[in-house]
Amino acid sequence: MNTMSKAGAPVADGGSADIADWRPEDEKFWESTGKKIAYRNLWISIPALLCGFAVWGMWGIITVQMLNLGFPFSKDELFTLTAIAGISGATMRIPASFLIRMAGGRNTIFLTTAMLLAPAIGTGVALQHPEWPLWVFQLMALWSGVGGGNFASSMSNISPFFPKRLQGTALGLNAGLGNFGVTTMQIVIPLVMTVGLFGTLGGESRPLIKDSGWILGKIVAGTPTWIQNAGFAWVLSLVPLSILCWFGMSNLKTVSPETGSPLTAFGKIIYLYSLAFVPSIAMLYLYLPAPTGLGLLNMWVAIPLDIIAALVVMKLAAFGTMKEGVTKQFAIFKNKHTWAMTALYVVTFGSFIGFSMALPLAITVIFGFIHAPDAAGVLQHALKNPNAPSALTYAWIGPFVGAAVRPIGGWIADKVGGSIVTQVISAIMVFASAAVGYVMMQAYQSSTPEQYFSLFMGLFILLFAATGVGNGSTFRSVGFIFDKAQAGPVLGWTSAVAAYGAFIAPVLIGQQIKAGTPQYAFYGFAVFYAVCLILNWWFYLRANAYVKNP
Repeated sequence: MNTMSKAGAPVADGGSADIADWRPEDEKFWESTGKKIAYRNLWISIPALLCGFAVWGMWGIITVQMLNLGFPFSKDELFTLTAIAGISGATMRIPASFLIRMAGGRNTIFLTTAMLLAPAIGTGVALQHPEWPLWVFQLMALWSGVGGGNFASSMSNISPFFPKRLQGTALGLNAGLGNFGVTTMQIVIPLVMTVGLFGTLGGESRPLIKDSGWILGKIVAGTPTWIQNAGFAWVLSLVPLSILCWFGMSNLKTVSPETGSPLTAFGKIIYLYSLAFVPSIAMLYLYLPAPTGLGLLNMWVAIPLDIIAALVVMKLAAFGTMKEGVTKQFAIFKNKHTWAMTALYVVTFGSFIGFSMALPLAITVIFGFIHAPDAAGVLQHALKNPNAPSALTYAWIGPFVGAAVRPIGGWIADKVGGSIVTQVISAIMVFASAAVGYVMMQAYQSSTPEQYFSLFMGLFILLFAATGVGNGSTFRSVGFIFDKAQAGPVLGWTSAVAAYGAFIAPVLIGQQIKAGTPQYAFYGFAVFYAVCLILNWWFYLRANAYVKNP
């Protein structure tokens, strides 16, 4: 049943889909009604977001196994799949950051979770046909970007459910446990590839032509492999999760007053998400080398153009009440704190997702080969290192730690203030990234690079832990700095820009490794972190700060 608030508006009970009166800052309301509803939405949101991360990131594992199974594509062509998924997921976050206000939380999370079934099933079907052209797999990678976009809408949705004093904890739980999708994917996909999970319905297996690896050991050549399960496996969780989202989540009418009917809301979501594919495809075509694209733009030009194009397309293509909603939410770009928090969130989540994508590459190339100089000081051609550590055995540890400590970062920020926590972790990241660069240089120039691996991993884990804590503290700050109308869109926008780290970090690190100077990438990261440390102090910690330690 619905009760009545003091103002006469209906207050939703625990089973209502639409909540017209929501006052989380009212302690009596929170304890009697709000707390139960807020946490129910949070506990459903977390696994839905986890699956979004898993579907978005799955191409990093799939491409390795495509290579091991002898799919007829070069390494450069397979790289385009991870690049496409990375850029698509980041671009999808731009419209996703505006969806909650226009379509409602329950409507958005249900549909965007259900939409993941398309790339999951499509990828499973495509992987059964290695003879299909590259563009089919590239289309599936592009479609997987929906999973990356879901983070922005998920965080925008959860924020208004909780009072400001719990923003860091709630957002830390949602994002931190949701980020476990990266680690979950890295563990689950190699496992399900080794079993006929769906029997005759799942298609036939193919034998590995090269040894593969997993965190539990080596998978030898000749092992039957159901690579299609990398996509099909997610159906088992996405179907029940979609049903749970529909029947268990709520639309806050105080945040989304004009969503219209569910079908109208779904139309808005599909329309805006479809528009996001346009700039992604255009920028990828201009950036990627032939035969996929033209190779005309470098990364630092392509990414800003992609962001601007996505915003322009949204602005021009919106119509009716949607146009008014987009216009209102574009007001965040007039607020200087939007840009400050965007930079700080690039430090935290941008580093987390970027390092998650780059760590396997760094382990494989730096420690898997010997690049020691000869007597004249000239680097030898890379020789395979017989004592090399396995990337798939260790690469999951960093993302696991970063995701695990994120709720702790939010909780600490709720206790001492978000900007103090952000300042401390920024200083740690300056040190750790510079140290990682130095250790990488030493290993790269050594005839026994494996002797540096323990120190390398320890420093990388420190980096991941700092990004996880900082993820929680920066999102807590957004909840304090911005009002209810802007906090959600700002959370989505900052996460959208930071998501490009999934593309930038692997490319930068790969370029510098190829040039024989891997340390320069991490020295550059250290400089960026130092600049953002000063920015955080200027905006939020100095004596006359704009907002004191939010």
